[in-house]
Amino acid sequence: VEVYVRGLELANGYTELMDPKEQRERFKRDIMAFNSIYGTPPPIDQEFLGALEHAPQAAGMALGVDRLVMLIADAIDIRDVQWAPIDLPAQT
Repeated sequence: VEVYVRGLELANGYTELMDPKEQRERFKRDIMAFNSIYGTPPPIDQEFLGALEHAPQAAGMALGVDRLVMLIADAIDIRDVQWAPIDLPAQT
């Protein structure tokens, strides 16, 4: 689910990955990518994977504070409200 106000995406709903087998596979893919770029990768967090086996399903809503400020300030470009804007070319 996504929350839009006046055409501005304000928040995203999400669910957490709670499957330890799938998470382990993703960790392995991440380690392969990390290894090819940086060298020795960090170990897989076995404690985290064990905790996933007992954790309840989880979901949430991520609210973009910068987008909320855009709405309040009636700003058109997010760079107008960022406290430390990054100088990137404008998207068309």
